[in-house]
Amino acid sequence: MQTENVWYAGGLAFECTQCGDCCTGAPGFVWITDEELAALAAFLGEPLDEVRELHTRKARGRRTLREKANGDCAFYDRKKGCTVYKVRPAQCRTWPFWDSNVATPEDWKHTCEACPGSGKGEVIPVEEISRRLKVIKI
Repeated sequence: MQTENVWYAGGLAFECTQCGDCCTGAPGFVWITDEELAALAAFLGEPLDEVRELHTRKARGRRTLREKANGDCAFYDRKKGCTVYKVRPAQCRTWPFWDSNVATPEDWKHTCEACPGSGKGEVIPVEEISRRLKVIKI
């Protein structure tokens, strides 16, 4: 993808407000790789097999983080925020710069309506957005 040919060539504003909206609510999927799972286990100081069994599940042929009964991420605490922020999966680290959120100006507008930090704050350069888009496909 040539960065000068995308509709957001001038970059997009985003500043995480740590509101937790992307970590809570309706059930979904937070895809996690084996490497990310190993980093999570090391961070938690727990055996890899135990972390895999307790905190993830298989879905659509892949592994995803489990959710609490209310749909919140298993690692999200409504008072403290993300309890594994330093080792959060790529899907979390690259939000909101996913193909589905930046494909069109209308998609970005919808993202801005759903996420209080999208469309506000520092302008993220198109090169950085492109880098994040390559990390994970959502």
